[in-house]
Amino acid sequence: MWDMKGRTILVTGASGGIGGATVRQLVTAGADVIANGRAENLLADLARDTGCRTLPFDLTSDASVRDAMTNLDLWGVVNCAGFGGEIATPMETDIAVFDKVMSINTRGALLVTKYASQSMVRLGRGGAIVNVSSQAALVALNGHISYGASKAALDGITRVSALELGKYNIRVNSVNPTVVMTEMSAGYWGRPEIKDRFLQQMPLGRWATADEIAAPIVFLLSEAASMITGVCLPIDGGFTSC
Repeated sequence: MWDMKGRTILVTGASGGIGGATVRQLVTAGADVIANGRAENLLADLARDTGCRTLPFDLTSDASVRDAMTNLDLWGVVNCAGFGGEIATPMETDIAVFDKVMSINTRGALLVTKYASQSMVRLGRGGAIVNVSSQAALVALNGHISYGASKAALDGITRVSALELGKYNIRVNSVNPTVVMTEMSAGYWGRPEIKDRFLQQMPLGRWATADEIAAPIVFLLSEAASMITGVCLPIDGGFTSC
């Protein structure tokens, strides 16, 4: 396990599967973790189980993010909060849903990056940011017009942030996971006509687990990845390589 002792790391989306697994692995590695998420009851359970701290704020509000993060001393961030939106073609998409997806997945991550990087620069100790993107940013997936656009934009934020923040010894990377089968994702990805065709195209031929996504996130935050920045890392069982 990577040694993260003495490092304060904010994880958004911590009430979800990947976010929760990331919090647990970071706490095990010795980090001081601050968890943010929409489901307050799940955050309370996570804090009780791991000893992490919690910090409520609204990702869609500049003022809320700014007020929560002003004077917050951070070494690292995991932008894991996300909203799936809808399954729709470009002809059918609901622009109100598109706007909500972008406001959380892209704008929200940028707001957190903005105020977190100010903290890191102020402290002068460097740092690391990992954005949780998606395979939908790398390849076209049916019905993912809003989600894919939001995650492709997030990858762009990753690359530009890596360029701009490198001089402060702040590294910025993305991970691009495949599907982690949850109750929420099962409604679409669990349908046999979707699941069977998708898994047949994937060399490893199975869904990912939350821990399999969290482990590379922790690696990218660690000193083992000290020369890695601006990378969008697929964690997809080889799906985007085919």
